[in-house]
Amino acid sequence: MHMQEEKIVDLRDIASDASAFEGATVTVQGWVRNHRRQKSVGFIEFFDGTAFAPMQIVYGEELAAQAQPLSNGAAIRATGKLVPGRGGQLEMQAQALALEGDCPEDYPLQPKRHTLEFLRDIAHLRPRTRLFQAVFRVRSIAAQAVHNYFQSRGYVYVHTPLITANDAEGAGNTFTVTTQEMGKPYSAQADFFGRATALAVTGQLEAETYALAYKRVYTFGPTFRAENSNTKTHAAEFWMIEPEICFCDLSGLMDIEEDFLKGVVREVLEKARPELEFLQGYAKSDLIEKLETLTRSKVARVTHAEAISILQNAKKDFEHPARQGEDLFKEHEKYLTEEHFHSPVFIYDWPKDIKAFYMYQNDDGKTVAAVDLLVPGSGELMGGSRRETRYDLLAARMDELHISKEQMRWYLDLRRYGGCTHSGFGMGFERLVMYLTDIENIRDVIPYPRTPGNCDF
Repeated sequence: MHMQEEKIVDLRDIASDASAFEGATVTVQGWVRNHRRQKSVGFIEFFDGTAFAPMQIVYGEELAAQAQPLSNGAAIRATGKLVPGRGGQLEMQAQALALEGDCPEDYPLQPKRHTLEFLRDIAHLRPRTRLFQAVFRVRSIAAQAVHNYFQSRGYVYVHTPLITANDAEGAGNTFTVTTQEMGKPYSAQADFFGRATALAVTGQLEAETYALAYKRVYTFGPTFRAENSNTKTHAAEFWMIEPEICFCDLSGLMDIEEDFLKGVVREVLEKARPELEFLQGYAKSDLIEKLETLTRSKVARVTHAEAISILQNAKKDFEHPARQGEDLFKEHEKYLTEEHFHSPVFIYDWPKDIKAFYMYQNDDGKTVAAVDLLVPGSGELMGGSRRETRYDLLAARMDELHISKEQMRWYLDLRRYGGCTHSGFGMGFERLVMYLTDIENIRDVIPYPRTPGNCDF
């Protein structure tokens, strides 16, 4: 006589087809989030990370002695019959419980609402909380949605270098990469690469070289900025999404940006509904309505000069007055998206003096074909431009900004050898995840935040 084979399932399997599992006897493996003990019965809130909703495991007097020592945080294995429980979800009537890994009483994640600051100090444990189970599931789904969007449209995924000899943004906020001993005189020639190098702030310039071979490419990887900022939206290490498209002007780029953002949001709405519902309750916001509204919105388009005029004529006192030729502040972005247009808005044709060297110079000599996408509730989400393809103008601009043409010869070559109109944009992935979750601090949407004075894990 053969013993019946044990059926090990994930909560994800059960959630996807509850009716097929009702009445079945199965085994699950995961962790105890909360354990409520009574005299002859007990209730375990069980999760295994494969589905957002936990499962309740109920045990009776026959298992009490075996089950009651199981502590919060412990890894367990449970076998039992699945029956209808609270809220229409299946719960398990336990027939066997086994401890896989004990958890002592000093386990920090006891069943109460912890502050985000406290959870950042235990970043290695916070994925076990319901909040971060939701946040990082959304992050995972959004990342896959990014790949799905570009791959389904024929883009080639390019892995650009993390170590570079150029600073594309020209801001100088880079992390030096060196093999030389700190505190001693530095010699670039004696260093590993024979020249000064840094961690990349963007993959855009290298992506352009591949766009001019494949027509449409994208990068999606980590970037680094040594900006000594402790705001809620800055981190020293973050992920960037940077597509580059040939035979595409600024108007076409805006079409792509809008379609891309709506496509990613739709996929997250479809695949992360339980997580979004939890996050909406956590933030006490209208998160789902905000995201659904975005997918239906017509994105407005105005020039930077028009946007400044709108702000100057607004019957509103801004802390920072809007001025032609200058950048926008957060309060300006909020007014334009939430009070004036009541929709996302593209701001294009920006003043040349506040934008990067590689952007296409407009005929007025004062502006470049750059565009920022502002969205309600978050402000700037994407920034892009048509790239300057005229060799002489690009070289002259590099001279103005004291960017070495010799060091960037390869980039200038793209304008000499079969160059064409091309455009691209960049979006900080963490900014997107903040928008998708209504989490206000970038430290809470990246697994291990790197900020000034913080590199503990």
